[in-house]
Amino acid sequence: MYLIISGTNRKGSYTLRVAELYQSLLKGKNIDAHILSLVDLNVLERNPAIVQLEQEWLIPSKKFVFISPEYNGSIPGVLKCLIDISDIEKVWYEKKALLTGLSRGRAGNLRGMDHLTGILHYVRTTVHPNKLPISIVDTLFDNGGMRHAGTLKSIDAQLDEFIAF
Repeated sequence: MYLIISGTNRKGSYTLRVAELYQSLLKGKNIDAHILSLVDLNVLERNPAIVQLEQEWLIPSKKFVFISPEYNGSIPGVLKCLIDISDIEKVWYEKKALLTGLSRGRAGNLRGMDHLTGILHYVRTTVHPNKLPISIVDTLFDNGGMRHAGTLKSIDAQLDEFIAF
């Protein structure tokens, strides 16, 4: 089972739009993937909603796709808190992850993906080596969705590699 994690709690973000794009592309490859949005999710304490989320989505998932925006040269705190508050062994051990970083700037959250890689390695999740930085994300969409052909091609290739991983 694949789970796409939209790694921010900001409403109306490009992160969720990119997560939906990944979901659509996976569906075109005959893979059903659920999106976990962190909007309105309380990750500051272990609560019944977190336990239910683990049971329903996190524990059964074998592969995770992280879409993470750049926050101050790293990942959003809400994403780190999700990992910290979860049952590490049941949720993350021996699983696989694909990382995509987003930014409005020119680096596509390269540093944040390195930070997230270190965190995921610590919780024994294997990270696919093709980590995709998507820069100037705010210029890549129009009303019809992603309009940048090069980025779409890169995402498609990244997903093909992850499926085989």
